Amino acid sequence: MSGQEVIQADPVRLEDIVDLERYPIDQLDHPDTQALLAHCRAELNDIGCVVIRNFVKPSSLQRMAAEAKRLLPETFWSQGSHNPYFTPDDQGLPAEHPKRFFERRESGYINSDVLEATSDLREIYEDPKMLRFVGECLNIWPLYCWADPLGRNPYSVMDSGHYFPWHFDGNEFTVSILVQESESGGCFEFAPDIRNPEDECFDDVKEVLEGGRDKVHQLQLRPGDLQLFKGRFSMHRVTRIEGDTMRIIALPTYSTDPHTVNRPKHSEHLYGRAMPIHYERENMRVDTLAD
Repeated sequence: MSGQEVIQADPVRLEDIVDLERYPIDQLDHPDTQALLAHCRAELNDIGCVVIRNFVKPSSLQRMAAEAKRLLPETFWSQGSHNPYFTPDDQGLPAEHPKRFFERRESGYINSDVLEATSDLREIYEDPKMLRFVGECLNIWPLYCWADPLGRNPYSVMDSGHYFPWHFDGNEFTVSILVQESESGGCFEFAPDIRNPEDECFDDVKEVLEGGRDKVHQLQLRPGDLQLFKGRFSMHRVTRIEGDTMRIIALPTYSTDPHTVNRPKHSEHLYGRAMPIHYERENMRVDTLAD
């Protein structure tokens, strides 16, 4: 990808971002869109994940990459350790319990609250046609833009040597757009539906954490790919980045609940801080899972 900034003179629109000729998501009754929705629903039902290749136009990817690079000074870089639940160590549990499995994480977030007013990422996230399309893919409606002010649509950035360990998301669904890929590494790995709202399935989680591969899927995203992922119930990670090119991925995130946000500790781990809303809504959860 060129390092040269691409300037959008007029206000950016959905058609400036998404390849609507290939994927006419603004026309839900279009035969191509109906076929796409059927495919997405089947994949999400089967493995909790689906990828739509070359969904975002190259010109939009260039603008997103340029924005992320301009905002790099605003990045919160994390070099702490965490377990899959972003919870403190519980010494009352056995040493081999998944809650006591900590790995070092090195990555960064450009938080949602610092995105530029003309951001392509902000536009695609807030566009009602995109929201409806995502809801139709998930076969869930109503669907909402996530209430979390820091995590609703950030950029995740990873440099050479960085690693994002196994974890669960605090929200039900994540939509990812790979903006810039690393030279090597940066593979997305996930264990689909390894837990459910009623059961943490700690034995299955422990098996993956100890290196078991039977439940693990690998996915190598390419720039412009759109990924829909049920990250609340599928544990996942990004393998170590290799080479000199930074991995940049946009994370527009949606929820079935208009009020839930990350727990304060989860927010501090990922975004560097917690805001009053994270404390005010800490107990407003849609499930009783550990995180």
